[in-house]
Amino acid sequence: MKTNRPENPHQAALLRLLREGPRSRAELADIVAEPTGSTGSPVPLPGTVYPYPWRMSRSKLNAELDRLVDLGLAETDGLAASRGGRRSGRVRLSRDIRFAGIDIGATSVDVAVTDGELGVLGHVSEPCDIRLGPAHVLDRVRVLAGKLREQGLFTQLHGAGIGVPGPVSFAEGVPVVPPIMPGWDRYPMREMVSQELGCPAMLDNDVNIMALGERHAGVARQVDDFLLVKIGTGIGCGIVVDGKIYRGVSGSAGDIGHIQVDELGPVCACGNAGCLEAYFGGAALAAQALTAARSGASPYLAERLAAAGTLAAEDVAAAAAQGDAAAVQLIRDGGRRVGQVLAGLVSFFNPGLVIISGGVARLGHVLLAEIRSVVYRRSLPLATGNLPIVLSELEDTAGVVGAARLISDHVYSA
Repeated sequence: MKTNRPENPHQAALLRLLREGPRSRAELADIVAEPTGSTGSPVPLPGTVYPYPWRMSRSKLNAELDRLVDLGLAETDGLAASRGGRRSGRVRLSRDIRFAGIDIGATSVDVAVTDGELGVLGHVSEPCDIRLGPAHVLDRVRVLAGKLREQGLFTQLHGAGIGVPGPVSFAEGVPVVPPIMPGWDRYPMREMVSQELGCPAMLDNDVNIMALGERHAGVARQVDDFLLVKIGTGIGCGIVVDGKIYRGVSGSAGDIGHIQVDELGPVCACGNAGCLEAYFGGAALAAQALTAARSGASPYLAERLAAAGTLAAEDVAAAAAQGDAAAVQLIRDGGRRVGQVLAGLVSFFNPGLVIISGGVARLGHVLLAEIRSVVYRRSLPLATGNLPIVLSELEDTAGVVGAARLISDHVYSA
Protein backbone atom coordinates (compact mmCIF):
# COMPACT_ATOMS: atom_id res chain seq x y z
CA MET A 1 0.00 0.00 0.00
CA LYS A 2 1.43 3.35 -1.02
CA THR A 3 1.84 6.12 1.52
CA ASN A 4 2.86 9.70 0.85
CA ARG A 5 6.45 10.75 1.47
CA PRO A 6 8.01 14.22 1.69
CA GLU A 7 8.98 15.60 -1.70
CA ASN A 8 12.20 17.39 -0.79
CA PRO A 9 14.75 17.74 2.04
CA HIS A 10 12.99 20.82 3.43
CA GLN A 11 9.76 18.90 3.98
CA ALA A 12 11.67 15.94 5.41
CA ALA A 13 13.47 18.18 7.89
CA LEU A 14 10.21 19.78 8.98
CA LEU A 15 8.63 16.37 9.58
CA ARG A 16 11.53 15.38 11.82
CA LEU A 17 11.09 18.58 13.79
CA LEU A 18 7.37 17.98 14.17
CA ARG A 19 8.13 14.43 15.36
CA GLU A 20 9.23 16.09 18.60
CA GLY A 21 5.75 17.61 19.02
CA PRO A 22 3.43 20.31 17.60
CA ARG A 23 4.95 23.75 16.99
CA SER A 24 3.73 27.11 15.83
CA ARG A 25 4.85 28.43 12.47
CA ALA A 26 6.66 31.21 14.34
CA GLU A 27 8.58 28.65 16.43
CA LEU A 28 9.55 26.74 13.30
CA ALA A 29 10.69 29.97 11.69
CA ASP A 30 12.92 30.68 14.70
CA ILE A 31 14.66 27.37 14.07
CA VAL A 32 14.84 27.04 10.30
CA ALA A 33 14.23 30.40 8.69
CA GLU A 34 17.13 32.33 7.21
CA PRO A 35 18.00 35.53 9.12
CA THR A 36 16.92 38.71 7.34
CA GLY A 37 18.33 42.21 7.19
CA SER A 38 16.41 45.46 7.40
CA THR A 39 15.26 45.04 3.79
CA GLY A 40 13.91 41.57 4.44
CA SER A 41 16.48 39.83 2.26
CA PRO A 42 18.41 36.89 3.71
CA VAL A 43 21.79 37.84 5.19
CA PRO A 44 24.33 35.74 7.08
CA LEU A 45 25.00 36.46 10.73
CA PRO A 46 28.78 36.37 11.36
CA GLY A 47 29.84 33.74 13.86
CA THR A 48 26.38 32.14 14.08
CA VAL A 49 26.16 28.37 14.18
CA TYR A 50 22.68 27.39 13.08
CA PRO A 51 21.10 24.45 14.92
CA TYR A 52 19.23 23.33 11.82
CA PRO A 53 20.82 22.37 8.50
CA TRP A 54 17.95 23.20 6.14
CA ARG A 55 17.53 26.98 6.41
CA MET A 56 14.79 28.51 4.30
CA SER A 57 12.96 31.78 3.95
CA ARG A 58 9.75 32.29 5.91
CA SER A 59 7.68 32.20 2.73
CA LYS A 60 9.37 28.94 1.74
CA LEU A 61 8.72 27.53 5.20
CA ASN A 62 5.01 28.32 5.01
CA ALA A 63 4.74 26.91 1.50
CA GLU A 64 6.39 23.63 2.54
CA LEU A 65 4.18 23.32 5.61
CA ASP A 66 1.08 23.88 3.47
CA ARG A 67 2.28 21.20 1.08
CA LEU A 68 2.79 18.73 3.95
CA VAL A 69 -0.82 19.37 4.97
CA ASP A 70 -1.93 18.70 1.37
CA LEU A 71 0.02 15.42 1.40
CA GLY A 72 -1.75 14.30 4.56
CA LEU A 73 1.50 14.22 6.54
CA ALA A 74 0.76 17.26 8.71
CA GLU A 75 -2.30 19.15 9.89
CA THR A 76 -3.19 22.47 11.46
CA ASP A 77 -3.59 22.51 15.24
CA GLY A 78 -5.23 25.75 16.25
CA LEU A 79 -3.42 28.93 17.27
CA ALA A 80 -0.40 29.37 19.53
CA ALA A 81 -0.26 31.85 22.38
CA SER A 82 0.53 35.39 21.32
CA ARG A 83 4.16 36.47 21.40
CA GLY A 84 3.21 40.13 21.28
CA GLY A 85 1.52 40.28 17.90
CA ARG A 86 -0.85 38.23 15.80
CA ARG A 87 -1.14 34.66 17.04
CA SER A 88 0.71 32.14 14.92
CA GLY A 89 -0.93 28.98 13.61
CA ARG A 90 0.22 25.67 15.09
CA VAL A 91 1.15 22.67 12.97
CA ARG A 92 1.48 19.03 13.99
CA LEU A 93 2.01 15.69 12.31
CA SER A 94 -1.14 14.09 10.98
CA ARG A 95 -3.06 12.19 13.65
CA ASP A 96 -3.54 9.40 11.09
CA ILE A 97 0.16 8.47 10.84
CA ARG A 98 0.91 5.04 12.27
CA PHE A 99 4.16 3.11 12.62
CA ALA A 100 4.76 -0.45 13.79
CA GLY A 101 7.72 -1.20 16.03
CA ILE A 102 8.70 -4.89 16.00
CA ASP A 103 11.29 -6.13 18.49
CA ILE A 104 12.20 -9.79 17.92
CA GLY A 105 14.28 -11.23 20.74
CA ALA A 106 15.77 -14.66 21.30
CA THR A 107 12.81 -15.76 23.43
CA SER A 108 10.03 -13.24 22.74
CA VAL A 109 8.34 -11.02 20.17
CA ASP A 110 7.05 -7.51 20.90
CA VAL A 111 4.90 -5.47 18.51
CA ALA A 112 3.75 -1.90 19.15
CA VAL A 113 1.87 0.71 17.16
CA THR A 114 2.83 4.36 17.52
CA ASP A 115 1.56 7.65 16.23
CA GLY A 116 3.67 9.93 14.06
CA GLU A 117 5.40 11.39 17.11
CA LEU A 118 6.29 7.82 18.22
CA GLY A 119 3.95 7.80 21.19
CA VAL A 120 3.06 4.16 21.89
CA LEU A 121 -0.67 3.57 21.32
CA GLY A 122 -0.64 -0.17 21.92
CA HIS A 123 1.95 -2.84 22.77
CA VAL A 124 1.57 -6.62 22.77
CA SER A 125 4.11 -9.38 23.29
CA GLU A 126 4.39 -13.13 23.68
CA PRO A 127 7.10 -15.76 24.28
CA CYS A 128 8.62 -17.00 21.03
CA ASP A 129 11.73 -19.07 20.36
CA ILE A 130 13.88 -17.50 17.62
CA ARG A 131 15.25 -20.97 16.83
CA LEU A 132 11.88 -22.01 15.38
CA GLY A 133 12.81 -20.06 12.27
CA PRO A 134 11.70 -17.00 10.32
CA ALA A 135 8.42 -18.41 8.99
CA HIS A 136 7.16 -19.19 12.49
CA VAL A 137 8.33 -15.87 13.96
CA LEU A 138 6.88 -13.86 11.08
CA ASP A 139 3.56 -15.61 11.62
CA ARG A 140 3.58 -14.52 15.26
CA VAL A 141 4.39 -10.95 14.20
CA ARG A 142 1.40 -11.07 11.86
CA VAL A 143 -0.88 -12.33 14.63
CA LEU A 144 0.25 -9.69 17.13
CA ALA A 145 -0.12 -6.90 14.57
CA GLY A 146 -3.59 -8.24 13.84
CA LYS A 147 -4.51 -7.91 17.51
CA LEU A 148 -3.53 -4.25 17.47
CA ARG A 149 -5.52 -3.72 14.29
CA GLU A 150 -8.57 -5.35 15.89
CA GLN A 151 -8.24 -2.90 18.79
CA GLY A 152 -8.79 -0.09 16.27
CA LEU A 153 -5.28 1.31 16.60
CA PHE A 154 -4.65 1.41 12.86
CA THR A 155 -6.17 0.66 9.50
CA GLN A 156 -3.06 1.48 7.48
CA LEU A 157 0.59 1.56 8.56
CA HIS A 158 2.99 4.14 7.17
CA GLY A 159 5.97 1.94 7.98
CA ALA A 160 7.36 -0.86 10.14
CA GLY A 161 10.72 -1.02 11.90
CA ILE A 162 12.15 -4.40 12.92
CA GLY A 163 14.95 -5.48 15.24
CA VAL A 164 16.45 -8.98 15.39
CA PRO A 165 19.05 -10.43 17.80
CA GLY A 166 21.90 -10.93 15.36
CA PRO A 167 24.12 -9.28 12.75
CA VAL A 168 22.22 -7.52 9.96
CA SER A 169 23.13 -6.22 6.53
CA PHE A 170 21.35 -2.90 6.93
CA ALA A 171 21.49 -2.05 3.22
CA GLU A 172 19.94 -5.38 2.18
CA GLY A 173 17.55 -5.81 5.11
CA VAL A 174 18.64 -9.38 5.90
CA PRO A 175 20.27 -11.16 8.87
CA VAL A 176 23.81 -12.40 8.15
CA VAL A 177 25.08 -15.62 9.80
CA PRO A 178 23.41 -14.88 13.16
CA PRO A 179 24.88 -17.23 15.82
CA ILE A 180 21.68 -17.77 17.83
CA MET A 181 19.26 -17.68 14.87
CA PRO A 182 19.54 -20.96 12.93
CA GLY A 183 17.79 -20.84 9.56
CA TRP A 184 17.77 -17.02 9.38
CA ASP A 185 20.89 -16.38 7.30
CA ARG A 186 20.03 -14.06 4.38
CA TYR A 187 16.29 -14.39 5.04
CA PRO A 188 14.58 -11.39 3.34
CA MET A 189 13.00 -10.13 6.56
CA ARG A 190 12.58 -6.52 5.45
CA GLU A 191 10.88 -7.56 2.23
CA MET A 192 8.62 -10.12 3.89
CA VAL A 193 7.43 -7.77 6.64
CA SER A 194 6.80 -5.07 4.05
CA GLN A 195 4.63 -7.47 2.06
CA GLU A 196 2.77 -8.78 5.10
CA LEU A 197 1.96 -5.38 6.58
CA GLY A 198 1.59 -3.45 3.32
CA CYS A 199 4.04 -0.67 4.13
CA PRO A 200 7.75 0.22 3.90
CA ALA A 201 9.94 -1.68 6.38
CA MET A 202 13.46 -1.36 7.77
CA LEU A 203 15.55 -4.02 9.56
CA ASP A 204 18.35 -3.54 12.08
CA ASN A 205 20.06 -5.30 14.96
CA ASP A 206 17.98 -5.33 18.15
CA VAL A 207 20.62 -3.48 20.17
CA ASN A 208 20.73 -0.68 17.61
CA ILE A 209 16.98 -0.15 17.79
CA MET A 210 17.15 -0.10 21.59
CA ALA A 211 19.80 2.61 21.36
CA LEU A 212 17.50 4.56 19.02
CA GLY A 213 14.69 4.18 21.54
CA GLU A 214 16.85 5.52 24.37
CA ARG A 215 17.98 8.38 22.13
CA HIS A 216 14.40 9.31 21.30
CA ALA A 217 12.61 8.90 24.62
CA GLY A 218 14.99 7.56 27.26
CA VAL A 219 17.99 8.55 29.35
CA ALA A 220 20.05 9.38 26.23
CA ARG A 221 17.60 11.97 24.89
CA GLN A 222 20.11 14.81 25.28
CA VAL A 223 23.28 12.76 24.64
CA ASP A 224 24.91 12.62 21.20
CA ASP A 225 27.62 10.01 21.91
CA PHE A 226 26.81 6.97 24.02
CA LEU A 227 26.92 3.18 24.30
CA LEU A 228 23.99 0.90 25.05
CA VAL A 229 24.98 -2.55 26.28
CA LYS A 230 22.26 -5.20 26.11
CA ILE A 231 22.82 -8.23 28.33
CA GLY A 232 20.23 -10.86 27.52
CA THR A 233 20.41 -14.24 25.82
CA GLY A 234 23.27 -12.62 23.91
CA ILE A 235 25.38 -9.55 24.61
CA GLY A 236 25.64 -6.65 22.20
CA CYS A 237 26.39 -2.94 22.12
CA GLY A 238 24.65 -0.14 20.28
CA ILE A 239 27.05 2.67 19.36
CA VAL A 240 25.69 6.18 18.85
CA VAL A 241 28.03 8.78 17.38
CA ASP A 242 26.91 12.38 16.89
CA GLY A 243 23.30 11.29 17.43
CA LYS A 244 23.41 8.52 14.80
CA ILE A 245 23.82 4.75 14.96
CA TYR A 246 27.29 3.59 13.95
CA ARG A 247 26.98 0.23 12.21
CA GLY A 248 30.46 -0.23 10.78
CA VAL A 249 31.37 -1.20 7.22
CA SER A 250 29.38 -4.45 7.16
CA GLY A 251 26.90 -3.85 9.98
CA SER A 252 28.67 -5.81 12.72
CA ALA A 253 29.88 -2.92 14.87
CA GLY A 254 29.10 -3.43 18.54
CA ASP A 255 29.10 -7.25 18.55
CA ILE A 256 30.95 -7.24 21.87
CA GLY A 257 29.50 -10.54 23.08
CA HIS A 258 32.09 -12.27 20.93
CA ILE A 259 35.10 -10.43 22.29
CA GLN A 260 37.35 -13.04 23.88
CA VAL A 261 37.89 -12.61 27.61
CA ASP A 262 39.68 -15.94 28.20
CA GLU A 263 41.19 -18.10 25.46
CA LEU A 264 40.76 -21.18 27.66
CA GLY A 265 37.11 -20.40 28.38
CA PRO A 266 33.94 -22.27 27.36
CA VAL A 267 32.95 -22.67 23.73
CA CYS A 268 30.53 -19.99 22.55
CA ALA A 269 27.56 -20.39 20.17
CA CYS A 270 29.69 -18.65 17.52
CA GLY A 271 32.22 -21.51 17.64
CA ASN A 272 35.04 -19.63 19.36
CA ALA A 273 36.21 -20.14 22.92
CA GLY A 274 36.09 -17.76 25.85
CA CYS A 275 33.68 -15.14 24.45
CA LEU A 276 32.03 -12.72 26.88
CA GLU A 277 28.64 -14.13 25.91
CA ALA A 278 29.76 -17.66 26.82
CA TYR A 279 30.40 -16.41 30.36
CA PHE A 280 27.48 -14.10 31.00
CA GLY A 281 24.77 -14.41 28.37
CA GLY A 282 21.38 -15.68 29.58
CA ALA A 283 22.11 -19.31 28.72
CA ALA A 284 25.54 -19.18 30.35
CA LEU A 285 24.13 -17.71 33.56
CA ALA A 286 21.38 -20.33 33.66
CA ALA A 287 24.00 -23.09 33.28
CA GLN A 288 26.07 -21.60 36.10
CA ALA A 289 22.97 -21.44 38.29
CA LEU A 290 22.29 -25.10 37.58
CA THR A 291 25.80 -26.00 38.70
CA ALA A 292 25.41 -23.96 41.89
CA ALA A 293 22.09 -25.66 42.64
CA ARG A 294 23.31 -29.20 42.06
CA SER A 295 26.53 -28.70 44.01
CA GLY A 296 24.70 -27.42 47.06
CA ALA A 297 26.41 -24.02 46.86
CA SER A 298 22.99 -22.34 46.57
CA PRO A 299 20.15 -23.76 48.67
CA TYR A 300 17.74 -21.23 47.18
CA LEU A 301 18.52 -22.24 43.59
CA ALA A 302 18.37 -25.90 44.59
CA GLU A 303 14.82 -25.37 45.84
CA ARG A 304 13.84 -23.54 42.63
CA LEU A 305 15.33 -26.33 40.53
CA ALA A 306 13.45 -28.99 42.48
CA ALA A 307 10.19 -27.08 42.06
CA ALA A 308 10.49 -26.10 38.38
CA GLY A 309 12.93 -28.63 36.94
CA THR A 310 14.95 -25.87 35.29
CA LEU A 311 16.60 -22.54 36.05
CA ALA A 312 16.90 -19.20 34.25
CA ALA A 313 18.65 -15.88 34.78
CA GLU A 314 15.54 -14.60 36.58
CA ASP A 315 16.06 -17.26 39.24
CA VAL A 316 19.56 -15.92 39.89
CA ALA A 317 18.09 -12.44 40.36
CA ALA A 318 15.48 -13.79 42.78
CA ALA A 319 18.15 -15.70 44.71
CA ALA A 320 20.39 -12.65 44.95
CA ALA A 321 17.47 -10.57 46.22
CA GLN A 322 17.14 -13.11 49.06
CA GLY A 323 20.81 -12.68 49.92
CA ASP A 324 21.94 -15.98 48.40
CA ALA A 325 25.75 -15.74 48.42
CA ALA A 326 26.32 -18.00 45.42
CA ALA A 327 23.88 -16.05 43.26
CA VAL A 328 25.41 -12.72 44.27
CA GLN A 329 28.85 -14.08 43.34
CA LEU A 330 27.60 -15.23 39.92
CA ILE A 331 26.33 -11.71 39.26
CA ARG A 332 29.55 -10.11 40.43
CA ASP A 333 31.67 -12.44 38.29
CA GLY A 334 29.58 -11.62 35.22
CA GLY A 335 29.62 -7.91 35.95
CA ARG A 336 33.40 -8.00 36.29
CA ARG A 337 33.81 -9.55 32.85
CA VAL A 338 31.37 -7.12 31.25
CA GLY A 339 33.23 -4.29 32.96
CA GLN A 340 36.56 -5.49 31.56
CA VAL A 341 35.26 -5.37 28.00
CA LEU A 342 33.42 -2.11 28.57
CA ALA A 343 36.50 -0.45 30.07
CA GLY A 344 38.32 -0.96 26.78
CA LEU A 345 35.39 0.48 24.83
CA VAL A 346 35.21 3.51 27.11
CA SER A 347 38.93 4.24 26.75
CA PHE A 348 38.65 3.84 22.97
CA PHE A 349 35.38 5.68 22.31
CA ASN A 350 35.11 8.13 25.24
CA PRO A 351 31.27 8.17 25.34
CA GLY A 352 29.16 10.63 27.29
CA LEU A 353 26.91 7.91 28.72
CA VAL A 354 26.73 4.12 29.08
CA ILE A 355 23.33 2.42 29.37
CA ILE A 356 22.96 -1.16 30.61
CA SER A 357 19.84 -2.93 29.38
CA GLY A 358 18.37 -6.35 28.56
CA GLY A 359 16.88 -9.22 30.54
CA VAL A 360 20.04 -10.13 32.45
CA ALA A 361 20.61 -6.44 33.20
CA ARG A 362 17.56 -6.70 35.46
CA LEU A 363 19.84 -8.47 37.92
CA GLY A 364 20.00 -4.93 39.22
CA HIS A 365 22.30 -2.82 41.25
CA VAL A 366 24.74 -5.57 42.24
CA LEU A 367 25.52 -6.01 38.55
CA LEU A 368 25.61 -2.27 37.89
CA ALA A 369 27.91 -1.63 40.84
CA GLU A 370 30.38 -4.28 39.67
CA ILE A 371 30.43 -2.94 36.11
CA ARG A 372 30.95 0.61 37.35
CA SER A 373 33.74 -0.45 39.69
CA VAL A 374 35.71 -2.18 36.94
CA VAL A 375 35.18 0.53 34.31
CA TYR A 376 36.11 3.37 36.63
CA ARG A 377 39.17 1.49 37.85
CA ARG A 378 40.50 0.29 34.51
CA SER A 379 39.66 3.15 32.14
CA LEU A 380 41.58 6.40 31.87
CA PRO A 381 40.44 9.06 34.37
CA LEU A 382 39.88 11.55 31.56
CA ALA A 383 37.39 9.13 29.94
CA THR A 384 35.49 8.29 33.13
CA GLY A 385 35.62 11.53 35.14
CA ASN A 386 32.02 12.52 34.32
CA LEU A 387 30.78 9.26 32.79
CA PRO A 388 27.35 8.06 33.98
CA ILE A 389 26.78 4.29 33.78
CA VAL A 390 23.06 3.72 34.30
CA LEU A 391 20.29 1.18 33.82
CA SER A 392 17.75 1.72 31.05
CA GLU A 393 14.54 3.45 32.09
CA LEU A 394 12.54 2.32 29.04
CA GLU A 395 13.14 -1.42 29.61
CA ASP A 396 10.64 -3.39 27.46
CA THR A 397 9.61 -0.43 25.30
CA ALA A 398 13.10 0.66 24.19
CA GLY A 399 13.14 -1.78 21.28
CA VAL A 400 9.69 -1.03 19.88
CA VAL A 401 10.12 2.73 20.22
CA GLY A 402 13.54 2.49 18.58
CA ALA A 403 12.13 0.37 15.75
CA ALA A 404 9.45 3.00 15.16
CA ARG A 405 12.14 5.69 15.22
CA LEU A 406 14.11 3.71 12.62
CA ILE A 407 11.26 3.53 10.15
CA SER A 408 10.14 7.11 10.84
CA ASP A 409 13.64 8.30 9.87
CA HIS A 410 13.07 6.52 6.55
CA VAL A 411 9.53 7.76 5.99
CA TYR A 412 10.43 11.30 7.05
CA SER A 413 13.11 11.52 4.36
CA ALA A 414 12.80 12.87 0.85
